[in-house]
Amino acid sequence: MDLRPGADGEALRTEIREFLDDGLSGRFSVLRGRGGPGDEQSLVTERHEWERHLGRHGWTAVGWPGAHGGRGLSLSDQVIVHEEYARARGPGRLGHIGETLVGPTLIEFGSPSQQARHLPTIASAEELWCQGYSEPDAGSDLANLATTAHLDGDEWVVTGQKVWTSLAHLADWCLLLARTDSAAPRHLGISCLLVPMRQPGVEVRPIVQMTGGSEFNEVFFDGARTDSANVVGEVGGGWKVAMGTLAYERGASTLGQVLSFQNELAEIVDVARRRGLSSQPVVRDRIAAIWSRLSIMRWHAIRTASAVAGEHARATSVGKLYWATLHRDMGELAMSVMGAEGLVYPSGEIGALQRMFLFSRSDTIYAGTNQIQRNVIGERALGLAKEPAMASEIGQP
Repeated sequence: MDLRPGADGEALRTEIREFLDDGLSGRFSVLRGRGGPGDEQSLVTERHEWERHLGRHGWTAVGWPGAHGGRGLSLSDQVIVHEEYARARGPGRLGHIGETLVGPTLIEFGSPSQQARHLPTIASAEELWCQGYSEPDAGSDLANLATTAHLDGDEWVVTGQKVWTSLAHLADWCLLLARTDSAAPRHLGISCLLVPMRQPGVEVRPIVQMTGGSEFNEVFFDGARTDSANVVGEVGGGWKVAMGTLAYERGASTLGQVLSFQNELAEIVDVARRRGLSSQPVVRDRIAAIWSRLSIMRWHAIRTASAVAGEHARATSVGKLYWATLHRDMGELAMSVMGAEGLVYPSGEIGALQRMFLFSRSDTIYAGTNQIQRNVIGERALGLAKEPAMASEIGQP
């Protein structure tokens, strides 16, 4: 796919660039560069207002079809928007789960009534979402989930625990996987439910991270309720919906992520220059290697975004493994060039590169661990034999 912008693309780039430069130079100027990975707890009220500001001016849900409240932008135009947002150091998006995961899932699998109820409030950022997938015993092995839901009249009653639930403490709704048929095989009997978070029977416990923030949460459902119509797709068809949602997780926004990484690399280079390290061959070699890997990341993201369905699923696992490892290595490089400065907080607050180093340790774990991605690549892309089951999985002592 050729993502070089034509005349219309250049006009769009000018439009979004002027909007961002104007917006982030005024009352929202304090938000530049804030709220990213490891910094999600910062300026939450202001960032939520920024989300509404984006929504009022049509800069949310830009890839959604116009019939569902989006701009219907092509992939190349979506890339422009994401890249310009990263270039402007726009704040971390509070509505990204709703906009990039829940919205596309409802557009593909949701009923007309679900779309009419939820898509407008996602696009306007009036309601925020979280994703209730992982559990203590069902992380990368998602089919092992134990949260249950049973019908009680015209409502589903949900009982169970989710963990590592991003932004659950801010969310109004949860896209949740629950087992609705305990007698069915593992990948069957799972349903995808839309569950309101602000109700009795829902308890959110923040998990404090190494960065001092708490983006991730434990969520306990103890008899929480949602309307019987709040099933996305078919009852028992939640696995198909879940796989669709995970595919959306690694879409056009990855190309904006490349530019965010490039911004971090530029900061690393600035530190290396300030400390007189930029002329050292070993440091220069490590910086050049990261720059090269970022270029590869961008081209792989372009290939993935333009791939057909079967190829896309395999390419996303390659991409996740690649950028997670790359970002972790960038954190290591940052600490190397900072030296002793990386061990202290002179201003009393953790610095951006220190935060990046600490948070990037989780990149190789969340959204599918590196080990799981390697299994997926080996089995589904290369056709290798499946990994042997552990003794505990086949009932042996």
